[in-house]
Amino acid sequence: MIENSEIRKVYSELQKQLFYLIPEKWDRIYLYASVEEKMEGLETGELFFYYFPKGILKKNPVNVYEIPNKFSLNEEEYIKLVEKLYKEIKNIRDIFKKYKHRLWTSLTIRIEGLKFEIEYNYEDLISSKYSNIDRHIIWKYLNLKLPLEYFTRSEKKLINDYINQNIYFKPDIETYNESIYKNPVKKIVDYNKEKKEVKYVQETEFQKMERQAKEKFEEQKYTYKIKGKKRVRKLHEEEKEKDKKPKTYIDQIEEQRNAVKSQILKHL
Repeated sequence: MIENSEIRKVYSELQKQLFYLIPEKWDRIYLYASVEEKMEGLETGELFFYYFPKGILKKNPVNVYEIPNKFSLNEEEYIKLVEKLYKEIKNIRDIFKKYKHRLWTSLTIRIEGLKFEIEYNYEDLISSKYSNIDRHIIWKYLNLKLPLEYFTRSEKKLINDYINQNIYFKPDIETYNESIYKNPVKKIVDYNKEKKEVKYVQETEFQKMERQAKEKFEEQKYTYKIKGKKRVRKLHEEEKEKDKKPKTYIDQIEEQRNAVKSQILKHL
């Protein structure tokens, strides 16, 4: 197990980012992340975390990917912050590589009260008979301490099979824990029980361009409307000017012919 100032600095930064991503008062946080190394050095993996809101009535955990919708946040910008968190976790793995320590495949972070705990797992995920979805379900049951009634019938069967098969199996893990001090960290949104006041993340360059384009379109639409009115007015004035011009001999003959035609048609 690596325990030095370099990795503790990453732990500290990771905690700050986690606290920042949760937009309300919380009681406990649980995070899972994995890194799978495939051919040609390609790394894939996943990350998810849950938190339990503070309060007697708030018993259900909140999934990180529900937060943007739940608090009316810009989903694209929020996911970028989650990706930044995952990058910080991969920094831990880079430190393990740097010090030639055995590389973990997944980790679990638990923050309960003033205790920070990180558990490194060395299971071979690529050869495992469990899929990512299976592991997610089992992890939720083991870490979030949810009752079996919370899960579907097929999920209950998966959990029971896992427990029965691993009852005498000791997982290949290493654990590190430390005390933390919950310094105030600026949230993405201000939490308020009566009213939700959303603080959006700073406007991106793309959003700025989109807003400017919309404003330009509205401006052009208004210009076209004014120009259209001017055009109609101009045509109307041209017609009036025609009426004011003195009629030629040919115009007078043409008018008489039209008048005679009208009279004939009336008597038919």
